[in-house]
Amino acid sequence: LGDALSEQIRLLREQYKLEQCEVIVGVDRIDYTKGLPERIHAVGRFFAKYPQHRGKVTFVQLGAPSRTHIRRYRDLIVELESLADEINWKFQTDEWKPIRFLAAHHDGDKVHAFMCMASVCLVSSLHDGMNLVAKEFVAARTDLKGVLVLSEFTGAAREMTGALIVNPYDLEASSDALATALLMPVGEQGDRMRLMRSLLG
Repeated sequence: LGDALSEQIRLLREQYKLEQCEVIVGVDRIDYTKGLPERIHAVGRFFAKYPQHRGKVTFVQLGAPSRTHIRRYRDLIVELESLADEINWKFQTDEWKPIRFLAAHHDGDKVHAFMCMASVCLVSSLHDGMNLVAKEFVAARTDLKGVLVLSEFTGAAREMTGALIVNPYDLEASSDALATALLMPVGEQGDRMRLMRSLLG
């Protein structure tokens, strides 16, 4: 990683108290098609089912508000914030929060830094043409590390065969996939990432 990127990652880790944590990242417009409530429920299930990861893993959702002039979309942001709060209240400690839900328009540099920092990128769209986030994550990982957990309902799932493919409605399978991703050996991460990067063209 370049000096500027390494420094940005250090500052973001410090800002969000992620110094001691592995990061699972999600990057999306806050939209009904993106499966965000299902994603947060799956993360909550993961922390309930795999308590050994509490205090060691944080899920960071970068959510760009969209169509906020429509009440239904404003209501979705409130729903997501309250879901994240509920899981945080259940599991957090003085030093650690399981979920950081960052609803704002994030610039490309910040998104890139989180993708380079993350151990796992979680894409749980319920309906999506291609999904560029999946491709951006793979493109960002010049280190050949990190695991993509990808919804079967994205166009990208047909191409990104190196990802762990999940049905986002299945909370058990999604939470298990996160556990599998976090424990995946570096060699296997590299093999999967190489395969996916070869498809980027």
